[in-house]
Amino acid sequence: MRSSVITYTLFIVLTLSISACHGDFRPEASGGFSEVLVVMDSSMVQSKTADAIRQTFGAPIMTIPGSSESRYDLMFRDLKTKSDMELMKGHKNVMIVATIDEDTNVGTFLRSALSDNVKESVRQGESYSFENEDVWARNQWVLMLSANTDEELSEKILSNESRLMTRLSEMERVRWHNYVYRRAEQHELSEEILKDHGWTIRIQHDYRVGVDTLNFLSLRRYLTDNDRWIWVWWQDDFESFDEIDREWINVQRDSLNKVYFKGSKDDRYVRTDYRRPLEQRFISFNEMDAFESRGIWIMNNDLMGGPFVNYTFYDEEHKRLYMMEFGQFAPRWDKRRFLYQFDAIARTFISDPDAIETEENTSS
Repeated sequence: MRSSVITYTLFIVLTLSISACHGDFRPEASGGFSEVLVVMDSSMVQSKTADAIRQTFGAPIMTIPGSSESRYDLMFRDLKTKSDMELMKGHKNVMIVATIDEDTNVGTFLRSALSDNVKESVRQGESYSFENEDVWARNQWVLMLSANTDEELSEKILSNESRLMTRLSEMERVRWHNYVYRRAEQHELSEEILKDHGWTIRIQHDYRVGVDTLNFLSLRRYLTDNDRWIWVWWQDDFESFDEIDREWINVQRDSLNKVYFKGSKDDRYVRTDYRRPLEQRFISFNEMDAFESRGIWIMNNDLMGGPFVNYTFYDEEHKRLYMMEFGQFAPRWDKRRFLYQFDAIARTFISDPDAIETEENTSS
């Protein structure tokens, strides 16, 4: 069985190399969003390496109420038959995992894909991860992981969690971006916001403007079972982003939510649930310095709650500070997909205060 699998593998590689000379006729990769096919020998599914993959790629998202949704849905599959091979070569996200001298189909396949120099670097402990795109299909992400032992590979995965997931996160963001804007969007509203306020985002077809003041604007996509909103606050003549820290962000966003997102009574308003995990990190956001905050909001004196994603960032060229937040209330829906959609929408943000139209520059 092993020899037939490897022969089929080499046939695939040869066919792809020939077809590449005449254009890319490969199919679009299949599989669901946020789904990762882990190709691993069945004897390794309960190994330390498999556990490390579950703890990283399959970790629960703690900033979703209930914490029942994971970062990615993991599907473990051995490589024994032609159908296994077909599934692997056609899937969107593929992770191929084996120790470097493992005597299994997966191990043999992995070694066949690596050069002699690379295999030696793995044995020397110098390399362990190899990433590529569009290997067998278009819009595909493939990651190969290998080391000398199960324990060594497990340790490398756990200690390099962020780096390993970065490229997959970027590809998923592009996929979600294409999904979000596959239907009509509101170009005129985006242009109007840019002219009025000097910033804009791409807006899906059914968001509506809520509050619109001198330095605060909210958009809402209201459905009875899946309410979503976006708000942006900004401050001009802000001299330095160094003044901003996590505590300042928490206080500022809570104060804005208290004013603009109220319930049916004055003592009901959106605030952060600090009893639950609050994840904050410093990132580069559309080439601007930024803090990303993820957590759970609750309605004060009420039972409502849901996830939020907040971006606080600084346009140094125009000396303008921004805070942008996405929130959702959808008790009956899985929420992970919408967090990824929020991230995709956020990356369309444009800051251009020079685009503001005033009576003076419109008349000229």
